[in-house]
Amino acid sequence: MSRAAIRYAKAILEIASTSGNTAKVNNDMKAITEVVSGNKELSDFLASPIITSDIKMNALSEVFGTVENETKSLFRLLQENKRFEILLPIAEQFNAQYDVLNGVEVAVVTTAIPMDAALETQVLAKIATISDKKITLQNTIDPSIIGGFILRMGDKQYNASVANRLQELRREFSN
Repeated sequence: MSRAAIRYAKAILEIASTSGNTAKVNNDMKAITEVVSGNKELSDFLASPIITSDIKMNALSEVFGTVENETKSLFRLLQENKRFEILLPIAEQFNAQYDVLNGVEVAVVTTAIPMDAALETQVLAKIATISDKKITLQNTIDPSIIGGFILRMGDKQYNASVANRLQELRREFSN
């Protein structure tokens, strides 16, 4: 994460707070994160040094035509400074700072297969013993953990994976 992206995100959050528009701008930033990270062509387009800032600005105005004024001012600022390549990190950083501001913590849950409702309930029960904050679950898939889950919140980690249990058994038998 570039320090510039963090500074831009803080500035936009401050501007949005002043205008009382943080929730709507956060929705813009979520949309930007989803669209740019999910579209390699758009990501490459924004990062390209060959394409002019004006063309990038026109494209973003087309793709994100209904965004809030604060988000449009971010686009103009990135155009002036020729920094469109950091739009995605800015949006991600904005979302993270917004969550911190609102007492929401992101819990990353790594599972071997996509989470079902039963596992989600089990994970949320475990989280309730660790944190009293509002939680947003983010599921990542890693078949190498075999089964169970790994829960990561901030600097805390709870490893309830089958792969971890097998590793512990291997250590016990080797002693």
